[in-house]
Amino acid sequence: MMRPAAKQYVVVRPLYSQDAFAEEHEKVYRQRKTILDHIKQYFTCDAKRAKNVALSLLPVIGWMRIYRIREWLLSDIVSGISTGLVAVLQGLAYCLLASLPPWYGLFSAFFPVVIYFFLGTSRHISVGPFPVLCLMIGSVVTRLVPDEGPPFNITGFEGLTRDEQRVMVSSSISFLTGIMQLVMGIFQIGFVVMYLSDTLVSGFTTAAAIHILVSQLKFVLGIPVPGLSGPLSIIYTLEIIFKKITETNVCDVVISLVIMVVVFIVKEINDRYKSKLPVPIPIEVIMTVIACGVSYAFDFKTKYGIEVVGPIPKGYEPPMAPNLHIFQETAVEAFPMAIVGFAVAFSVAKVYSVKHDYTIDGNQELIAFGVSNIFAASFKSFAASTALSRSAVQESTGGKTQVAGLLSAIIVMIVTLAIGFLLEPLPKSVLGAVVIVNLKGMLMQFREIPYLWRRDKPDCVVWLGTCVAAILLGLDLGLAVGLGIELLSVVLRTQFPRCSVLANIKGTDIYIDRKDYINIYEPEGVKIFRIPSPIFFANTEFFRNKLVEAVGFNPLRVLRKRNKALRMIRKLLKKGDLQWTSKGFLNTSYEPIKESEDESNMEELDLPNDFSDLPTRFDWNAELPANIVVPRVDVHSLILDFAAVSFLDISALKGLKTALKELIRVEVDVYIVACDPYILEKLHHCCFFDDEIQPSIFFLTLHDAMLHILESHPESTEKKSEMIVTTATIHHPGGSLRNRDRNVSEPETKF
Repeated sequence: MMRPAAKQYVVVRPLYSQDAFAEEHEKVYRQRKTILDHIKQYFTCDAKRAKNVALSLLPVIGWMRIYRIREWLLSDIVSGISTGLVAVLQGLAYCLLASLPPWYGLFSAFFPVVIYFFLGTSRHISVGPFPVLCLMIGSVVTRLVPDEGPPFNITGFEGLTRDEQRVMVSSSISFLTGIMQLVMGIFQIGFVVMYLSDTLVSGFTTAAAIHILVSQLKFVLGIPVPGLSGPLSIIYTLEIIFKKITETNVCDVVISLVIMVVVFIVKEINDRYKSKLPVPIPIEVIMTVIACGVSYAFDFKTKYGIEVVGPIPKGYEPPMAPNLHIFQETAVEAFPMAIVGFAVAFSVAKVYSVKHDYTIDGNQELIAFGVSNIFAASFKSFAASTALSRSAVQESTGGKTQVAGLLSAIIVMIVTLAIGFLLEPLPKSVLGAVVIVNLKGMLMQFREIPYLWRRDKPDCVVWLGTCVAAILLGLDLGLAVGLGIELLSVVLRTQFPRCSVLANIKGTDIYIDRKDYINIYEPEGVKIFRIPSPIFFANTEFFRNKLVEAVGFNPLRVLRKRNKALRMIRKLLKKGDLQWTSKGFLNTSYEPIKESEDESNMEELDLPNDFSDLPTRFDWNAELPANIVVPRVDVHSLILDFAAVSFLDISALKGLKTALKELIRVEVDVYIVACDPYILEKLHHCCFFDDEIQPSIFFLTLHDAMLHILESHPESTEKKSEMIVTTATIHHPGGSLRNRDRNVSEPETKF
């Protein structure tokens, strides 16, 4: 029943097949560019293009031209100082994850920021050490230069201390990571990060947080634990920690607990009252200064044997060339680092770009991080990305542009050149505690599991699979496993889509799944089959099976049965056991007729029914001569809804053609509706059409095809004397009005 106040629309137009529409409406044919055209365009250079390239490669020119000194400069200064203080502390802390001396973290908080200032497109992210990336670097460092035992046989390690060897490894793999990012940016393949879904990244970073937590336990507990890498390394590390738990340094534990509790409470206050606070309270910096003072005043290192940062060299070290031998040994690990580092930075940058209404360029971001890492690695820094907490500080304290980032780098430089000695008595347990507290955001991602399980179970499987694999196998292998699970879930969803049989909503041109509604209209002898995904080699057979299930019979088996019946009738006519009279066929034999067991010429059974040498054609649903029985087919028309089919490959095209021919040969008219024009064009190019399959089977809409069928088969609606015709639709209240409250058994054909 129509709602009284419901809005209505009326459409008056002809009934269109695809051919009829093409005849009546002229199509604009556009010349498509070939690969050669794209290459020529890419290498074409003129003044305008040169200007655009310069602006894209140096985004700083674009935003500096619109820089509002009076409105933005003070905010950038405040933000830069706040971010710089946090960057100093996080640089020292995250460097421990990379298994390097702490002061090298200050290099990573300086050099990449300077380069990104000129090349980056994001105005708000804070470039520098990222804990997950540091941990991935640390796993490679400890693999090539372990805590115990000889280092890997690398050319160039001769005469170097263990720390120097580790710095060489970290800078070389960072250099290689930068090269990979730069190459991907130059060749415009930044889209690869799109394969890292939010679910996969969430599971991966959660696993990384677990690894980071375990790696910092040795500093928090004050016990010596060798750095391990590879599959199950986290299990072996926990085993060593539990074995040495009795050697725990109580002073380190107390310091860590105090730091973690205070920092956690103040961070919660910052989150709760962030709208009222002019700037977040830099509690990590405050607690670090206090810890440094207390440690120096009470001489913690001598009295309690705690491990401190120690002497920090003033200034920067001379540049160093990367080691090619290390390139060969670490290429496999460098690629996931390049992807993860860029993916995290790009995700954060995208959030802030949407919030502040400006655009970022993924390929330019790859170039920016690639050049930043190459330049920084030359000065013994390690690969940089962005830390979420540090970027949040830069944005929340009023940072407007990367001027804030440049000022934060200046703060780091001041510490490195002038006041680094003040951090010498800082206990490493303080840095470990700061790292653990900052893991809260990543560890809280465990709360996504119940939500994903309720909303999307395949996504939940991706999350759990990635997380478990990254925890047990390591971050590099875990990322590969997560990608495999993610792609497998996509393939399975596409390979096994939810096909459905549609029915008409009474009095409308709307067609919905027949299982979802009660009172629906289904003309007798008509089936509407919807395919909700692309058809390709992997799901062609699934599509065929679902189609057979929808129509209720196997057309190939029916065709073979009919051809066998014709073969039997010809044999009986030849023997004289069957004669043609004016009243029809007459069976002159009183012996029982046995079905032929002749299996010769089986190929002929798959051909269309041939009545040329017979006196008449047969109605296969009527009684056949000589009591011959073939399966009954109650469907005279089939509509395939291709609205959701985005592409067909060659295998699917062949399978579709075979299926259509089988249906046509058993006298079922097939229509394809809402087909994408490019798919239709491909069908023409691939010689899809022949004497049996004509282009006329394609219709613009499902309702056009249905009206055409009802016009061609009026017997589908003859059972009711009334036929309702509206301006927009033609509705036939006859046919089979299906009510789900009734238990009506549908006819089945058994073979």
